[in-house]
Amino acid sequence: MIREVFQLDNLHCPSCVTRIERAVGSMPGVTAARLAFAVGRLTVEYDETRTSSQAIADAVGRLGYPARSLRREKGA
Repeated sequence: MIREVFQLDNLHCPSCVTRIERAVGSMPGVTAARLAFAVGRLTVEYDETRTSSQAIADAVGRLGYPARSLRREKGA
């Protein structure tokens, strides 16, 4: 299991949080997705055999919020 923190850009309102958490949370292999709106940080826990950091960043990017990885930990 991986725990990864992404920095998101273009967050404008708290409703973005629900939209992003639902989209990422529904991806195969994702067990948790939490977004801290005030700092624009998305924390995702996922099975790296079922999805990837790039797939998560791409999914968030397609919603209009560019994402970049800040920190990645194995064994979360």
